[in-house]
Amino acid sequence: MITPKELKRQLRAEALGRRDGLDPSWRIEAALGMAERAAEIDVAPGGVVSGFWPIRSEVDVRPLMFALREQGARLALPAILDRQTIVFRELVRGAPLIDMGFGTAGPGEEAEILDPALMLVPLAAFDARGHRIGYGGGYYDRAIARLDTKGMRPRLVGVAFDCQEVPAVPDEGHDVRLESVLTESGLRHFEGG
Repeated sequence: MITPKELKRQLRAEALGRRDGLDPSWRIEAALGMAERAAEIDVAPGGVVSGFWPIRSEVDVRPLMFALREQGARLALPAILDRQTIVFRELVRGAPLIDMGFGTAGPGEEAEILDPALMLVPLAAFDARGHRIGYGGGYYDRAIARLDTKGMRPRLVGVAFDCQEVPAVPDEGHDVRLESVLTESGLRHFEGG
């Protein structure tokens, strides 16, 4: 019998294979289309939104992040502190970005650490219930748990392409459900997410 961890690994590989197969030009157009939906993502003026620097064939969320900034959001990117921990550092226009490992970049130690009210969450796969499969490091699950211990519950919006949807993600006790997911087809909300 296949374990949940093995099934996640299989679903991750299949979804990432489909994502990798998308035409790069089409991915750019899809990302720009997602940015046009920024108004559908309710952000209070001055609210902190964490995004992510895209790697490999991920959705390029930078146009969406900048559209949210135009709506008054403060932006942050994850900074990897060690093999277990990420924090979110403020992304300020013109400030240098440094290599964070894994092919990603983020603000340096001089940037202010912020607690996001809304997190744009990278993912490998998702299902119709709002469960996600990340890349296997657990960074986001731990970051969300840490915010919970501070009495904060950020809104979680996954960002992906439609081809990354899978029939069902095997969910485990530590998994946190997404409130919604934004794909090239639009913003979908999940019941109870």
